Amino acid sequence: MSKRRVVVTGLGLITPVGIGVAESWANIINGQSGIGKITKFDCSSFPSQVAGEVKNFDPLAYIPPKDARRMDTFIQFGIAAGIEAFKDSGIEVNDSNSERIGVSVGSGIGGINLIEATGEVFDEGGVRKVSPFFIPGTIINMISGNLSIMLNLKGPNVSIVTACTTGTHSIGDAARIIEYGDADVMLAGGSESAITELSVAGFSSAKALSSRNDDPKTASRPWDKDRDGFVIGEGAGVMVLEEYEHAKQRGAKIYAELSGYGMSADAYHITAPNMDGPRRSIMNALKNAHVNTDNVQYINAHGTSTPLGDLNETNAIKASFGNYAKKLVVNSTKSMTGHLLGGAGGIESIFTVLAIHNQISPPTINIFNQDPECDLDYCANEARPMKIEVALKNNFGFGGTNGSLVFKRI
Repeated sequence: MSKRRVVVTGLGLITPVGIGVAESWANIINGQSGIGKITKFDCSSFPSQVAGEVKNFDPLAYIPPKDARRMDTFIQFGIAAGIEAFKDSGIEVNDSNSERIGVSVGSGIGGINLIEATGEVFDEGGVRKVSPFFIPGTIINMISGNLSIMLNLKGPNVSIVTACTTGTHSIGDAARIIEYGDADVMLAGGSESAITELSVAGFSSAKALSSRNDDPKTASRPWDKDRDGFVIGEGAGVMVLEEYEHAKQRGAKIYAELSGYGMSADAYHITAPNMDGPRRSIMNALKNAHVNTDNVQYINAHGTSTPLGDLNETNAIKASFGNYAKKLVVNSTKSMTGHLLGGAGGIESIFTVLAIHNQISPPTINIFNQDPECDLDYCANEARPMKIEVALKNNFGFGGTNGSLVFKRI
């Protein structure tokens, strides 16, 4: 059986650089940072005091007030991005197609905001003070569950949790569901809202976060020699994936084709990177897409701004592409959004699709002094109009889990 083709027909974003696709993309292309001092809690005693917070988000624009109050923020973000993507696709759900449309939206950490708040309520008032909506308001599959209910989507309803690879795996697995005929349309992506005291304390204790607190907008600086850790971000990215003939038949707007998906495990360490795992993920995606290394023009990298991670990904790209690696344009939009953890693959896959659709690479901002060991073309500081026929998207996560997607111009 030949696999069915999968295309992207709808996009939705909630990010630190904007509410919605139009605002987020305009700011990304213009190199605008969404990173600032943490405002969600008193961070004065924390080593890291900067984050990519979502600003001016109104959940009531997407969700009824009673329901919104019962949901953690990551669910609200995911629903909002999902609704925007679904509206953008123009799909109309009815009795004849509802069983062929599904959802695959995950999160890396889930409802830690509501978990922390409910822990305080329990400590003060005991079991009778805990809301009956606490569990459905915090568990990770409730983005997919709520979108399924709100939009009457009766197809596959799943959620993936693979740390910082969650969004990429969610999109890749959703494409496989369509390829193998279990659905014709899938909403897919990732969401995260983990800028909390406990979460930031945990990452700070692991010495993973940037402590460049005096200049938040330049704190995330992938491949810069003075990078000192990632900046935590929040938000959601959800796209509509659709079987190609189904999309053509209804006259859908097609942004790009998702032609390849690769996965791998480092089998090495729970947090430290390993070069061979990402290399195999990249090569598996290219093989699945039936494209050669010299067919690729652009990579939206994982690019977290950690000293070890950025060098490791650079070496994985060079090991995958050989001498051709120097001809690639590689960028990290995390330089502007921070690292959205489980939401990263969702928003960054959308930025990759928009790069193809608009034939332009976003910049990697804050490259002031490029690390000589990181010696690729990282599209430093300014967006670059360019021909992009094939693009690669990478994400890697704790536990040594890797995912790569290949998107093509169509």
